[in-house]
Amino acid sequence: MFRKLKPKIPMEKNRKISSNSSLEILLREDLDAIRLNLVHLARKAADHAYAPYSNFRVGAAVVLEDGQTFWANNQENICFPVGVCAERILLGYTHANFPHLKPEILVIAALKSDNTGLATVTPCGLCRQSISEFEMKFKAPIEILMCRPDETLLRAEGIDQLLPYKFEDLNR
Repeated sequence: MFRKLKPKIPMEKNRKISSNSSLEILLREDLDAIRLNLVHLARKAADHAYAPYSNFRVGAAVVLEDGQTFWANNQENICFPVGVCAERILLGYTHANFPHLKPEILVIAALKSDNTGLATVTPCGLCRQSISEFEMKFKAPIEILMCRPDETLLRAEGIDQLLPYKFEDLNR
């Protein structure tokens, strides 16, 4: 006969791990010239996204620490997993070409599939982890602005607000 073994580590009751994150809502009129330009570039990039299968068009724009701005959009492929998100294309490009320049502000805009305006979108899980990687590399948060249909923006001070339990936290 087998007998059940009791765990040797006592389990305490009512133990929890919780996180608290919040996003700030910004009005367009509260944005400075740099952020307004990034919003414009992200929206323009979304217009040119290659999304013939989902019609989910996303654009992203970034300003690097030296003031250079870049933008990109999502690129789909008939073989679904091959497509790449705007955020990862953009961060990959800037890092490949300017590996020592920290991304400071990232703006994301998505268009509604019926072309009636903006849709609220936040970075997907892959993009969140990718943003986290750049924050880890540069040891600084990246401000993330996400456009909304009512022309306001959601602002995260860094990826911790969107991804509280990052993969690299496992090594701490």
